[in-house]
Amino acid sequence: MYGRTKLEGEREVGKGWIIRSSWLFGWTGKNFVRTMLALAEQQDEVSVVGDQRGSPTYVGHLAQATKELISMPHGLYHVAAEGDCTWAEFAEAIFDEAGLTCRVRRITTQELGRPAPRPANSVLRSEHPDAPRLPHWREGLRAALDRLG
Repeated sequence: MYGRTKLEGEREVGKGWIIRSSWLFGWTGKNFVRTMLALAEQQDEVSVVGDQRGSPTYVGHLAQATKELISMPHGLYHVAAEGDCTWAEFAEAIFDEAGLTCRVRRITTQELGRPAPRPANSVLRSEHPDAPRLPHWREGLRAALDRLG
């Protein structure tokens, strides 16, 4: 359902730029990085899905890439950070980079029990030769943590 509604929205854009990205995070708003940091303040261990892979993308890097894209021809662009990981690996990296000792207990998507199904692999890569390339997600994580200070 999620994919179908996204596609319908993209068809409505018509002539313009469509930028697809993945697993967005930053220093503001509700996102995985901020959620994990908050949970680490409250508990010694968090349960995180270890069977879904994606490309965590820092919004600061995506914003810069978007500035570049609007000078390019209209079209569909995939723009996500280099590298990929599972949600559990991402949580471990967050705690590592932030110097926190919170443990990550890996669980399955089924154990999480979300009502909407999620793909096991949502790694996003650009095949458009002119699309901007973003730094590795770990660089984005460090930049977000620096902004959170």
